Amino acid sequence: MSIGSFIKKQFIDILQWTEDTDGVLAWRHPMEDMEIQYGGSLTVRESQMAVFVNEGKIADVFGPGMYKLTTQTLPVLTYLKNWDKLFESPFKSDVYFFSTRLQIGRKWGTPQAITIRDADFGMVRLRAFGLYSYKVSDPARFYSEISGTRAEYTRDEVEEQLRNLLIATMTNALGASSLPFLDMAANQALMSQTIRERLAPEFERYGVALDNFAVTNVSLPEELQKAIDTRISMGMMGDMAKYTQYQVASSIPLAAQNEGGVAGLGASLAAGAVMGQAMAGGLAGAGAAGAPGVPAPAVPPTAAAAAAAPEDPAARLQKLKELLDKSLITQAEFDSAKAEILKKLVG
Repeated sequence: MSIGSFIKKQFIDILQWTEDTDGVLAWRHPMEDMEIQYGGSLTVRESQMAVFVNEGKIADVFGPGMYKLTTQTLPVLTYLKNWDKLFESPFKSDVYFFSTRLQIGRKWGTPQAITIRDADFGMVRLRAFGLYSYKVSDPARFYSEISGTRAEYTRDEVEEQLRNLLIATMTNALGASSLPFLDMAANQALMSQTIRERLAPEFERYGVALDNFAVTNVSLPEELQKAIDTRISMGMMGDMAKYTQYQVASSIPLAAQNEGGVAGLGASLAAGAVMGQAMAGGLAGAGAAGAPGVPAPAVPPTAAAAAAAPEDPAARLQKLKELLDKSLITQAEFDSAKAEILKKLVG
């Protein structure tokens, strides 16, 4: 090389990375035809690390700080051409910077439902979602296993690989768990801790440290969720006869606003009570009929007759009086219903 061409070459005096692009985890300092000046400055900021790669091999790793690039701070240079003669000439190496900042609030979720055995529902299909955080902890391993010689390597690219590990571990954990679905909500913290312990070694293989992992939601398919809602409603309903009486009592204020007022409510109350008793008896009979050798009980004919026969006007007036005494209807509503009954009675 002539002296003129040597002078024309470009030299790098300062190597640094300002992380002006969000989401980049690994960045290669642009070299092209430039060489690093002997005695040049390397600045590694907090939450960064730098890796020197010479002839395809990792030479040195630098943590936060400012360094003068000499044989004392970069021992590998002593093995390069002319360095054994202390010939202080520029040198060529690839320099990679790595962001070691904590990547927080990263979302994960199962793209497909996971089928597991459940103590309450048999076979169920679950979906799970949550958050996790991580950081690059070993840049040399991260470079060797993931980022390689690319000019930059982004957070989105590495998370594709991390999500595959996460979903595989999540599937194994849920599949091996004997915890019923109905108990999972109360044990999400324990589930998160268990999965984190399994994931941490997998992340470390790639030079990544898993800082936090949380399961925020475990859900069932919509059709199974509807079935659970129906089951919960039936449990809340309780005794069918009492539920029927509650419905009739709740309809009294609405009946007063409709045509005819509460005049026909007495008969509705009697019919509702009979219907509730009949439904309760029918449910009990259905359960008994399912047992071998136990016949289903017959419905007394007097119950159906009582429901179909018109109620005596005096009995209706008596029921209305009881409703008035219990403040379930107003005096005006009582008077109106009474007049209606008497009008029909006398024609």
